[in-house]
Amino acid sequence: MAITTAASRLGTSAFDQTRPVELRPNWTAEDAKAVIAAVYRQVLGNDYLMQSERLTSLESLLTNGKLSVRDFVRAVAKSELYKTKFLYPNFHTRVIELNIKHLLGRAPYDESEVIEHLDRYQNQGFDADIDSYIDSAEYDAYFGDAIVPYYRDFVTTGVGQRTVGFTRMFRLYRGYASSDRSQLAGTSSRLAADLAKNSASAIIAPSGGSQGFSYLPSKLGTAPSRTFGRSSAGSTSGLYRIEVTGISLPRYPKVRRSNKEFIVPYEQLSSTLQQINKLGGKIASITLAQ
Repeated sequence: MAITTAASRLGTSAFDQTRPVELRPNWTAEDAKAVIAAVYRQVLGNDYLMQSERLTSLESLLTNGKLSVRDFVRAVAKSELYKTKFLYPNFHTRVIELNIKHLLGRAPYDESEVIEHLDRYQNQGFDADIDSYIDSAEYDAYFGDAIVPYYRDFVTTGVGQRTVGFTRMFRLYRGYASSDRSQLAGTSSRLAADLAKNSASAIIAPSGGSQGFSYLPSKLGTAPSRTFGRSSAGSTSGLYRIEVTGISLPRYPKVRRSNKEFIVPYEQLSSTLQQINKLGGKIASITLAQ
C-alpha cells in the first residue's frame, strides 16, 4: 500500500513497499553486510561515511555473531563517530529530535518526551539516554533484537502511533537523498515551537517545487531576491532556477540571508554554482524555470 497518494512529491516513495532489514536465523555474511549498511544509513541519518570512519571492530563482532543487531545499533549510537556528527555540534533539543528519529524511527510526539530525555542526559549522561531508547518497550515491540530501526511513522498502521507523528516526521526528514547534517535549517531544532504549543506540524515538501523548503518566509521577513541571467548569442533558451540558502554578502560584517534564488541559462549554470560555493551558500535545488 502506498504511503501517501502523493508520496513522490514528499520524498517518501523510496520507502513504499520496502521491507524492514532483519538479520534472520541462519544468516550469511552478505546478510550481515546488508544489516551493517542499513544501520549506518539509519543511525547516522544518511550522512556520508568515509571508509576511515567505519567502526570495523564493531562490524566484525556483528559479522561473527558476537553482537545482536540491537547491540550494534546501541554501539554505533554511543560511538565517538555519532557524537562527533550529532551530539557535539547541536543544541541538545536538536540531539533528542535526532535520537528519536534515528533510534525509534519517528518524531517526538510531545514536549514531555523531550524534557524526559533532556533530564536523563543532564543527570545520567549521554550513554544512559541512548540506552533508554534501545531498552524501551517501544523499541522492543517494533524492532526487537534483529530488525534495523526504520521510519515507521511513514506508514500509518494505527498501532501505537499518533497522527501528529506523521506530519512531524516531515520536519525532520527532507528526502531520501538528504542527510541529517546537510539540511538547510542547520543545527536548529525543527520541532521546538510546535512541541511547546502542542500543535500539529505542517507538511513541507523537500525543495524543488513551489511548496519546497526554500520558499518558507525569511526569519527577518525579507523576500528571496531573483537574479535573471541573459543568454549569450547562440545559447540555449532554457533557464534554470537555483535555490540557495546561507549565502554571504561580500562585505564586512558578513550578513547571511535565509533564501536566495538565481535564474540563469544553461551556459551560466556552472559558473554560477562556483560563485555560490565561494560565497558559502548551500544549494537547495536546481530545477527548470521554464
